[in-house]
Amino acid sequence: MRGFVFHGPGKSAWEEVPDPAIKEPTDAVVRVDAVTICGTDLHILKGDVPEVRPGTVLGHEAVGEIVEVGSEVRTVRPGDRVLISCITACGRCRYCRESAYGQCRGGGGWILGHLIDGTQAEYVRVPYADLSVHALPSTVESEDAVLLADIFPTSYEVGVLNGNVRPGDTVAVVGAGPIGLAAIATARLFAPEWIVAVDLAESRLEAARRFGADAVADARERPEQLVADLTDGLGADVVIEAVGVPESFELCTRMVRPGGHVANIGVHGKPATLHLEDLWIKNVTITTGLVDTRSTPALLRMAAAGRLPTAQLVTHTFALQRMEEAYDVFTRAAETGALKVVLGGPPRDEVALAAG
Repeated sequence: MRGFVFHGPGKSAWEEVPDPAIKEPTDAVVRVDAVTICGTDLHILKGDVPEVRPGTVLGHEAVGEIVEVGSEVRTVRPGDRVLISCITACGRCRYCRESAYGQCRGGGGWILGHLIDGTQAEYVRVPYADLSVHALPSTVESEDAVLLADIFPTSYEVGVLNGNVRPGDTVAVVGAGPIGLAAIATARLFAPEWIVAVDLAESRLEAARRFGADAVADARERPEQLVADLTDGLGADVVIEAVGVPESFELCTRMVRPGGHVANIGVHGKPATLHLEDLWIKNVTITTGLVDTRSTPALLRMAAAGRLPTAQLVTHTFALQRMEEAYDVFTRAAETGALKVVLGGPPRDEVALAAG
């Protein structure tokens, strides 16, 4: 089979790789029908995630069909259409028993496309299948479902829930890429008074409006002043960092009100300064985190009911064998307008982003 292989910083290829096989009785092998590219994959290609060894197939989000299961798998069987979670869960360790699957100590956590071969291939082996794949209802299209493997649970859990968004809050989202847009969509579930989106690209600010932002601001034009104007000088109740660079994190800490929350989602490849000389007196809560995907079943139900704007994030689709071209388009998002790139299914060079 073929897969997209990391060969070191700046080096990768769509090439022949060994077919996956059952190694443990809790494994499943899945034929990949739809897969997407994550911003974290770009961090890996830049060398920001040194745990990823050269020779690893990338990818941690996919939808596909079970083709083989180990003898101890009970919840799925060959022929089932499933969502592959970005997080693998052993189900036995202390963290899994607390539903903190991202911190699994039994051989799970974020391992696909990180510590073992991932989903950007024709087939993938998924350890601990009973807790790491989700059977899909026939009403949920693959293009919708694949965005529930990582992006929506990450935005919802690490951004909205960690940020403690409540009705009537002012929520600022710094970064209107896919993660930021999903954070806007899921923050709306809690009826905040204001959602403010901050980005450098006008196209992404326009997308933020479609996803439910009440106000938008160019990151270069003192967005903290807009937030201050909307809140009588108080600041945002919750600020969600969805970029992963020092400047965006520091902007978040300037926008938050005393007693507020800064929820960092972005993957940082460089240190960010924590200005405790300003923050210590403000009772600010700063959270970080890897997604646990404990919310995936609920998000799947909402998607099936048409309550999540999932496929609206997909701007480009490609056949699976055009993986290198898809990476090029996603990497140059500022030029191409790419939000989410999905591979598999009927190929289209580009699809219009539907109005939200």
